[in-house]
Amino acid sequence: MNTENYDVIVIGGGPIGLATAYHLGKRKAKTLVLEQFTFVNQLGSSAGVSRQFRIPYPDEYMVQMALDAQPYWDELEKETDTKLLDKVGTLWFGDPEVHSTEGNIAEAEEALKALNVPYTTLTAKEIEAKYHFKNLPDTYTGLFQADGASINFKATNEALLNLCTKEETVHLEENSPVLKINHVGKLFEIITPNGSYITKKLAIVPGPYINSVINLLDFKIDAVYWNMSSAYFKKTDPTIQYPTWFVFQNPIGENGNQFYGFPEVDWDHPEYIRVAPDFVIEPLEEPSDRTLIPNRQELGYTSDWVKEHMTGLSAEPEYTSTCLIALSTIPNKELLIDFAPSYVPNHENIVLYATGWAAKFTPFLGKIMSDLVLDGHTDFDITPFQLGHKFFKAF
Repeated sequence: MNTENYDVIVIGGGPIGLATAYHLGKRKAKTLVLEQFTFVNQLGSSAGVSRQFRIPYPDEYMVQMALDAQPYWDELEKETDTKLLDKVGTLWFGDPEVHSTEGNIAEAEEALKALNVPYTTLTAKEIEAKYHFKNLPDTYTGLFQADGASINFKATNEALLNLCTKEETVHLEENSPVLKINHVGKLFEIITPNGSYITKKLAIVPGPYINSVINLLDFKIDAVYWNMSSAYFKKTDPTIQYPTWFVFQNPIGENGNQFYGFPEVDWDHPEYIRVAPDFVIEPLEEPSDRTLIPNRQELGYTSDWVKEHMTGLSAEPEYTSTCLIALSTIPNKELLIDFAPSYVPNHENIVLYATGWAAKFTPFLGKIMSDLVLDGHTDFDITPFQLGHKFFKAF
């Protein structure tokens, strides 16, 4: 069997791996994408077909990252002649004192102001009148930012796959889990069930399966694995529409009590509204423990919230799904984008996106990863995410 040589091998063929390969292809780097399952699968962080694009964040650097991502979404839509973002706005509301994994409403307002991003503030009564919620405590406040959108994530995945297929220098291999990584001088030899490949550089983006790859390089990251639930509620009022939204509330016992939702869209169960809990009751020990069946308790709490606080919807979900995500043990579940640690041979030629919620940055993160792996740097400030020195550990 011949061993083929590549400039870059991308490990992980989900949306961010494909976005990385797309940008590598634009620069004519000879690239191989290795996907352990099939492309456009439902087994990783891209499971389900909708994601939220939003600009509100409690940190200015995250607001800036969302702003920087926007033109890359525009470019991808133009390049593929496919509408990927349904712009309905982002509504954040709830208890202004709550600090969650998503942030805090008051801090988000400060970050938006600092970067001159327009938004409107809302009282609980205004949220009920404008956006169809009900029975909200008078103390709740909100902000609405008009650039938020529901991402057609399945179409995003397919669009990137099609672009990669058309790139002469990009090669795609599915059903190709990486079994071994050997150091051959300044090169890497990647062993899969389908063959072995030689490369100068590695871009590692296997989503929640990050440790199964980096363990082969003798390091790991401490991560928690969330098998996140999602539910679809039928509209009883066909005229009703919601923006993308997130509610900030304090947990009540096992009920994390934080929920988020989407508008009705024609690509994802038309006539239904998707609502999901932004918490898990029992994190998984390993990604292999994932299930496509949501946690019943999480669904129960979600149904209770819909019944109590949303109008125009039936109270019980008819369709459900799950999505697997690896999150760092950093308190705010930060993204981690970095080079391999210095004790790994040839570490400066290994770039990783390791943990965090990143669907909303997909085409932009592909650009960042391709810059890092080809040039060793990027023009965008990623210092807040270069946290490997804290969180990578020798294995």
